[in-house]
Amino acid sequence: MNNNQDSTAHLQLFDTYRRGLFPFTSLLEDVVSLYVCGPTVYDYAHIGNLRNYLFVDILRRVLEANGYRVKHVMNITDVGHLTSDADSGEDKMLKGARMRQRSAWDIAKYFEAAFLKNMQQLQILSPTVLCRATEHIDEQIEYIQALEIKGFTYQTADGIYFDTRKLHSYGYLARLDIEGLQAGKRVDLGGKRHLTDFALWKFSPDNSTEVERQMQWSSPWGVGFPGWHIECSAMSERYLGKKFDIHVGGEDHINVHHSNEIAQCEGRHGQQPATFWMHGRFLQMAGEKLSKSGSSIRLDDLISEGVEPLALRYLFLTSHYRSHMQFSVKALHSSALALKRLRVMLASWPDHGSVDPVLKNSFNRLVNRDLNTPQALALLWKVTKSELCEPNKKATILYFDKVLGLSLKMNPVSAAVPQHILQLAELRQQARVDKNWRRSDVLREQLLGLGYQIIDSAEGFKISRK
Repeated sequence: MNNNQDSTAHLQLFDTYRRGLFPFTSLLEDVVSLYVCGPTVYDYAHIGNLRNYLFVDILRRVLEANGYRVKHVMNITDVGHLTSDADSGEDKMLKGARMRQRSAWDIAKYFEAAFLKNMQQLQILSPTVLCRATEHIDEQIEYIQALEIKGFTYQTADGIYFDTRKLHSYGYLARLDIEGLQAGKRVDLGGKRHLTDFALWKFSPDNSTEVERQMQWSSPWGVGFPGWHIECSAMSERYLGKKFDIHVGGEDHINVHHSNEIAQCEGRHGQQPATFWMHGRFLQMAGEKLSKSGSSIRLDDLISEGVEPLALRYLFLTSHYRSHMQFSVKALHSSALALKRLRVMLASWPDHGSVDPVLKNSFNRLVNRDLNTPQALALLWKVTKSELCEPNKKATILYFDKVLGLSLKMNPVSAAVPQHILQLAELRQQARVDKNWRRSDVLREQLLGLGYQIIDSAEGFKISRK
């Protein structure tokens, strides 16, 4: 770790497994091993999905700011994720393929590309390793065989299952009441022995359609495909080893997917795989979480309405990753306006300043306290109003932006535009956000009277002399 880092700013992260904030130290000096549960590429990602990957991006940037080199591994689920967490229903990839009348392989490739494009638009750093489930079938089969030898598996008519009753620690991550769940079950278990048992390998049904036959493989147990959970255990071990530093996912992974990952690793190796388990909370709209199957908003939808992608990034930074966040279009437009104001200010300030060491340490303390981006943003705005000289303000804020990733050095308008003109333009932009069209028109005319015209675009507004 960087010895120049302020000693009072030692990185602390919240671990879901231990339910608390703990100092972070990597297993290997100066290197952090990070595994992230990636998307199931059967449909477009919505902005709720993207919020979770932005949280991962901030985590990685903070780790790098602390002097670590991050080995960032993210999987792509292109097979094995069934429509029900109870291992029933069809594979989501096959469902997507059937709906769009294309092959499952084509669907996977198309939606993976769409997802990676959204990542780039939000300035989310690319993983060191991007690994696909379909490219690691051998590793998954070998993992299941190891569990079979240890006595953790059994076979039913439709697949190979993990026997969760043989692992006393099962469900600890989620603090599951196993006995209560079993007593209150209201579902047909089929061939499963216990409610919490989960599929490691599913057999292909005899009446497989041509699309379904595309995603099946030979195995020691018969032709079929892997379950959803085994891919992450197999691929995290393949690229990061039996024990690594941080495992990240959404809060919906806690009860099932990550609990099952831990069970697989404890069954095979006698230990859970990660030192820290970190989870981002849901983005909500009208009190309901966004989902691919229900209400959802895509980044492309916002872009088509003239919203800059980094305005969404700014909005996400205003809420802590462990807090549920309510999404609204008004809040998004306010974030776009705030981002515009910051860029305008920085463009008007001279270069060649120095980062203020006190403010640098204050920022480090905030982001190192479990990625506290809301307070980090508040500090940034405090800097804009501080008594620092303008070059030092600029240098300090650009230091912050290495973590925040907002491209604040982007020059949206000419720095020669007077401050009072910019203020009028911002008032007009706020009027547009509030849908106060009359006030917006009055302010436009006022600007014209002062010799400036304003042009609205997808990136925001631009000002020029008439």
